Amino acid sequence: MNIMEKLAARISELKNPTVAGLDTRIEYLPESFVKDVLPAGIHSFEDAAKAVYAYNVRLIDALCDVVPAVKVQVAYYEMYGPAGMEVYEKTIRYAQEKGLIVMADVKRNDIGATAACYANAYVGKTDMPDGAQAAFGADIATINPYLGVDGVKPFADACRENGTGVFVLVKTSNPSSGQLQDLRFEDGRTLYQAVADLVEECEETRGESGYSAVGAVVGATYPQQGVELRERMPHAFFLVPGYGAQGAKGTDIAGCFDANGNGAIVNASRSILCAWKKREGMAFDAAARDEALRMKQDLCDSLAAVGKAIK
Repeated sequence: MNIMEKLAARISELKNPTVAGLDTRIEYLPESFVKDVLPAGIHSFEDAAKAVYAYNVRLIDALCDVVPAVKVQVAYYEMYGPAGMEVYEKTIRYAQEKGLIVMADVKRNDIGATAACYANAYVGKTDMPDGAQAAFGADIATINPYLGVDGVKPFADACRENGTGVFVLVKTSNPSSGQLQDLRFEDGRTLYQAVADLVEECEETRGESGYSAVGAVVGATYPQQGVELRERMPHAFFLVPGYGAQGAKGTDIAGCFDANGNGAIVNASRSILCAWKKREGMAFDAAARDEALRMKQDLCDSLAAVGKAIK
């Protein structure tokens, strides 16, 4: 069973195709929480990292029996320097200890030995004198395919060797994605369709159920393309961003799922991280849980309405 099949099994168990994005920054933290953690306030990267980690721990504790996975966006930790990267690693480890599948949203992109180093860092292991060790130890990472198969294969190899996975950027949720991704070739395919075909060709990482360890990022903000890409990549698991703060609703994502109501997981970051701002008087972790449950119901209702209830 590869990591995408494990993710599918956990989604089925919880009846919830939601991944909570931990795009945590100090601006998202309630003032009262910051004062409890750091009475003197936040004045350094080390202070910021301490507050972010404490927030993440509370969120993970509140969500670990509701959502199957969390997605940790590295940029929100890199901006706090070495202290932030330490918290990035600690967050991954803590989430895994609580039984969550962890996605490293790193969007790495390179070729050859450099790509292999990125793959080792995020979904593989690094050779050391006393044996190979996992640097960050995430279960799944996001990658950019712009350099072609040379930039994807080192990650696919690491996934196959380590039981991990990757999501390849295929059709992203941002408004300007079409500037490049919708460009059309002489054979009639768009760039995003060509990338989709590259993903579907990764047969060597497929598990018994047919899902490959090489999945695809397909934005919820383009529902028509979601339907098309589901047909084009029957063996790829989808990571679907764009729900919540970016405007997509449950009805927009049904086409990304297969006939059994599986094959995709929908990300929500700010709508969960900052749920406390719309729930007056509710603790931030309780508000995050409440929003995750609301989202679960929305997604399940939307899937059931088109005959794709989660099995």
